[in-house]
Amino acid sequence: MSKIIVFGASGQLGQCLKQVVAEQQITDVHFFSGTEGNVLNMDVLDEIFKNEHPAYCINCAAYTAVDKAEDEIEIARKVNKDGAANLAQLCKTYQSTLIHVSTDFVFEGTAPYPQVETDATNPINVYGLTKLEGEQAIAATLPQHYIIRTSWLYSEHANNFVKTMLRLGKEKDELKIIADQIGTPTYAIDLARCIVHLILNDKHQYGVYHYSNEGVTSWYDFAKAVFDISGVQIRVLPVRTSEYITKAIRPAYSVMDKTKIKTMLGIEVPYWRESLNICITKLQKQQ
Repeated sequence: MSKIIVFGASGQLGQCLKQVVAEQQITDVHFFSGTEGNVLNMDVLDEIFKNEHPAYCINCAAYTAVDKAEDEIEIARKVNKDGAANLAQLCKTYQSTLIHVSTDFVFEGTAPYPQVETDATNPINVYGLTKLEGEQAIAATLPQHYIIRTSWLYSEHANNFVKTMLRLGKEKDELKIIADQIGTPTYAIDLARCIVHLILNDKHQYGVYHYSNEGVTSWYDFAKAVFDISGVQIRVLPVRTSEYITKAIRPAYSVMDKTKIKTMLGIEVPYWRESLNICITKLQKQQ
């Protein structure tokens, strides 16, 4: 097995990668948190690459506070663009392959069909813009890259929509959830397994790929599913985006087509509700 290094190890996907690597008994994978491997510190990064000489570098480090990014454009850009560019440059120097995680938010969200990788991007918020800039910086620097766009990520780890809904379900009798933003939830464990599978079965078909769970839903129906599966009794009311004002505009429809990655890797992608069931069962066992 080739040596792998992972940045952003303390985040949601980083923790899921640790879990998957342990389950599959894969050795020679080194994880670096934001303090151990700051993607903005080239001296630290260079030392890591020099010591490890990785075949693969997985970048899970990102600025993901979508609303906050509207006021912190330069901070978001530093992490999402400059951090990605730094890793691409070092991967080029040390002849490593970069696997970089991006987002469905690079799309405007007005297409009436699932987006394919070659569709035109047009982000409508700062987060999406800076993630797209990161993609472009990688593509301009390093041919040996896989950019994997994902959406609505959740797991047993860190802060995410599912854990927030379960917490609010204990605190409130009623919730209003947006019903006119459509996308696909992604269980971060499934994404982590896809990334590991990609490395183990590398076809060297570099470029941009889409990965989320199968199916289509709204935030409202996603929340309803969380409560149905967990057995939480709460009234959930659907509201329009126009009734729930946020700092950042979100895409109205950001479903992604996964044909490309499924064909390349020969994988079946789990349906979103099946994976949600698994996640909630695990969370309930932890209580």
